[in-house]
Amino acid sequence: MKERRSGEGDRRQGDRRTDDRRQGDRRQWVRRETRPGEFDRRIGERRGSDRRFIERRSGEDRREKEEKVYDDVVAGRNAVLELLKSDKDVNKIYIERGERHGSINEIIARAKERKIILVESEKSKLDLMAENNQGVVAVIPPFNYCEVEDILEVAKSKNEDPFILILDGIEDPHNLGSIIRTAETAGVHGVIIPKRRSVAVNSTVVKVSTGATSYVKIARVTNINETIRFLKENGLWVIGTDGTADTLYYNQDLKGPLAIIIGSEGFGMSNLVKENSDCLIKIPMKGQITSLNASVSAGIVIYEALKQRM
Repeated sequence: MKERRSGEGDRRQGDRRTDDRRQGDRRQWVRRETRPGEFDRRIGERRGSDRRFIERRSGEDRREKEEKVYDDVVAGRNAVLELLKSDKDVNKIYIERGERHGSINEIIARAKERKIILVESEKSKLDLMAENNQGVVAVIPPFNYCEVEDILEVAKSKNEDPFILILDGIEDPHNLGSIIRTAETAGVHGVIIPKRRSVAVNSTVVKVSTGATSYVKIARVTNINETIRFLKENGLWVIGTDGTADTLYYNQDLKGPLAIIIGSEGFGMSNLVKENSDCLIKIPMKGQITSLNASVSAGIVIYEALKQRM
């Protein structure tokens, strides 16, 4: 009997030792997993990683916002001055910090007259906003395109025959800016560009035009060919420019209600636009190079039309 109780006691004692070992192992495991500071460190690392991600993401967001803000700007002294002379909206003007000479003082005076916010900034920020800014950058609302009917209304209000320029796929903003500048000096009532396969009016276009975008009506249309048909219905003669044409530009009558088409830099006018033109004209070439820059071609034809219309 005693032996049996002794055996039971030994078994119980052995079970307790086993339980103690298990509990000890478990305590060790718990201690091993939760050593002082380790759990907090892991949370900190995770939080730090999250924080770095958030900071990186917020930095990207800031850059995206800055790009959006700086997308619609006018840079350069002449361009900003012409902008201020027009009735266009201006959100604010950034001026380079430091000494100011020449036209920058006129810009500041005109901005104060119109109660436009002036901000002094470092050159590095202005360079981020726009290249070759000459120490001044104006932030403006997105460019306000007009309707084709608005261009016709401008000609009507001046009691003049409509004189319109259609650009079929100009992709270089420098070309577009130069063409708009030439169009403004020649009294063109408006410029029409397509929404697809064409550069939009951006800060480069505005700068190259030296502010002419503030004075010339610009319409952006979905379908050039439908626009051509609309202009014909309103009595305009639509003339395309193409190197394979038979008629030289100075032999063509360019008076009266007129729309001139200038094709893209590399491919000229599309075939359908050619077909929808009333006639085609060309600029003679005598050299080894058989094409002209789009803005040069536009200038030659525009001023021939102006000469005939004067």
